[in-house]
Amino acid sequence: MLDSLIVPLFVTTDLPPGADLAEFGELLAETARSLGDEGAGYPAFLAGNVFWLDRPVLPGQRPPAEGELRFAGMLGYLAASGSGKGPREVVSDVRRAIGAAVTARYGDVGVPPAVFAIRDHDVRERTPGKAIYVDTRDGASELVSATRSYL
Repeated sequence: MLDSLIVPLFVTTDLPPGADLAEFGELLAETARSLGDEGAGYPAFLAGNVFWLDRPVLPGQRPPAEGELRFAGMLGYLAASGSGKGPREVVSDVRRAIGAAVTARYGDVGVPPAVFAIRDHDVRERTPGKAIYVDTRDGASELVSATRSYL
């Protein structure tokens, strides 16, 4: 078995109003396939759940405007192997990769995605029941096994 570093993650970003949540989740999961510098990267696997973090509409309030950006989130686990890096550096690598992928796919939505490590129990406690599960397709089997033990 590979020596794996497992990091619980929270990812949030604004998305255009017509964005598809499942597509966003797939983009995140596939972005985490390999992290670090190109050519000298290291394998990674991301599994988690994506969901909308829409603002609540209180009685008497107007619903969001049709063109208003929507706030999406993901709670999950990132497994990385062979980098020799600690959690802070791995999160920094995945932050750069996700930021570039989201900007390439959706354009500049004002701020880059927020990607940060969280506590393990927050993933299970705070994931909404209607969230959509996503993971990196065809990830390294050792990383898949290590990550799934946390889900």
